[in-house]
Amino acid sequence: MNHLNFKTSPNELNNKVILVTGAGAGIGRQAAITFAQLGAEVILLGKTTKKLEAVYDEIVNAGYKEPSIIPLDMKGATVKNYQDMASTILSEYGKLDGLLNNASTLGALSPLEHVDEGTFDDVMKVNFKATFYLTQALIPVLKKSPCASVVFTSSSVGKKGRAFWGAYGFSKFATEGLMQTMADEFENTSIRTNCINPGATKTSMRSKAYPSEDVSKLATPEQLMPSYVYLMADESKSVNGQSLDVQPK
Repeated sequence: MNHLNFKTSPNELNNKVILVTGAGAGIGRQAAITFAQLGAEVILLGKTTKKLEAVYDEIVNAGYKEPSIIPLDMKGATVKNYQDMASTILSEYGKLDGLLNNASTLGALSPLEHVDEGTFDDVMKVNFKATFYLTQALIPVLKKSPCASVVFTSSSVGKKGRAFWGAYGFSKFATEGLMQTMADEFENTSIRTNCINPGATKTSMRSKAYPSEDVSKLATPEQLMPSYVYLMADESKSVNGQSLDVQPK
């Protein structure tokens, strides 16, 4: 099965409960809408309530299943916050079938000599530490699903080091390591774990990294969705420990 052009059925994700972090904008927003369109009950997590409410309205107005909203700033959240969230999801839904760890912060692109402690800590907290503790808290809820999928958003700079990408690059190397460790630990269980590298995509984060870039040449979040749906669909239940590039070379 080629994930790049996975053909979905209208009810591909019916009866699935999927949590998306960073759901207020960019790839997270599009993934949440797409999952809802295909029948999933979506839980929208992000730091900006107004953006989450706009995604909520779009999903409800389209006639899809009503999503839930969890306003949470991962930079300030505690392990207890994630544990409480997991308990709420378990009591309201009884399971979690999918987790898209999409929330990330770019920090500042700079030479290693100029990476400051505050930026480093913020990037590592959101992109790695908070992502780990959120995922850890949700493992018992994921275990309740007969076919659960955990997906981490990675990057090409998390596979091969690139000058000036500093803390962001480090955080994505760490994310790849977390994915591989989790995939190995839960092999032969109902939980599979993979990474997605979205590549150059038309998002606000990309425009911060490459402000002078010609955006007309970039893929849109919508164009990447076949791969995201594939990893959430039962079709990919045997795919574990993989890091998928979702744009053709």
